[in-house]
Amino acid sequence: MPASGVSAAAIAARLSALGLLARVDDHPRHTSVVAEVPESLSAESWREVLHVVAEADRFGLLATSLNGRTLWAVVRKAAPTTGDVGGPSHQR
Repeated sequence: MPASGVSAAAIAARLSALGLLARVDDHPRHTSVVAEVPESLSAESWREVLHVVAEADRFGLLATSLNGRTLWAVVRKAAPTTGDVGGPSHQR
């Protein structure tokens, strides 16, 4: 399993320990963790959840009135090479 998969699995395990049902999905450039967040999550648990997802490269929360709240975290599979660090607008 690539390092991103190991990191994502660890994040998912810690979220599960906090009572969230988390799943791990593999993608070509990253591994993601997705978990539904219950309305009843306490402020203390929110702090712990944020501490856990802060280990990912990116994370966020999608909240809608139809589907509730979905927490996501992304762990990249590879760091960008030096030539790609500036992004598409970077001029050499």
